[in-house]
Amino acid sequence: MYIPALFKETDHAKITEFLKSNAFGLLITQHDGKPLATHLPLEYLEKDGKAYLHGHLAKRNVQWESFDQQGEVLAVFNGPHSYVSASWYSIEEVSTWNYVAVHIYGKLRTMDQEELMPMLEGLMAKYEADVDEPIDMSKLSKKTLNQVYGIVGFEIEITDIQAKYKMSQNRSEKDYENIIDQLEDDRGTQSAETAKLMRVFKPDLDGNT
Repeated sequence: MYIPALFKETDHAKITEFLKSNAFGLLITQHDGKPLATHLPLEYLEKDGKAYLHGHLAKRNVQWESFDQQGEVLAVFNGPHSYVSASWYSIEEVSTWNYVAVHIYGKLRTMDQEELMPMLEGLMAKYEADVDEPIDMSKLSKKTLNQVYGIVGFEIEITDIQAKYKMSQNRSEKDYENIIDQLEDDRGTQSAETAKLMRVFKPDLDGNT
């Protein structure tokens, strides 16, 4: 991913928090000489001093059939994004787009069935936590749990993380604040979330014009 130095994020804690909060990603691999991609939850975790992504997909999805033939795979995560009009600047300029994107490269291996169940239990526990009547996977019927045999679990050992936070760091403080105000006035959810992130992220803008 092309990342100008001004937009490059290297804060490990910030990146991992983003990955945990924006865990629905895009897994990209090669299959029969062409790229294949699947949208799916990819959970970030650390163990034994290394970082990983865990995920699963349907056995009917042919993407998994070439998992063992991969060199490196790519997982893409997106965060808030919004159009930024040049009319919000104090000087003439072109319009642009603010966004957050994280690309993860890694080595993929297929999980065995014994590894798959604990991974699924952890995934459900995370996302059922805020549900009024959460589902307890341990109480599901054998018939329902048999659906597990229709999916393939996998683990990606992370080899590289590239994070881009393009949030108007190249604008003056005055323009930066005006962009936030304009995004907050927009009724779109993405605009509001982008403005919120800009307030949290706000860099040192001294010297920017």
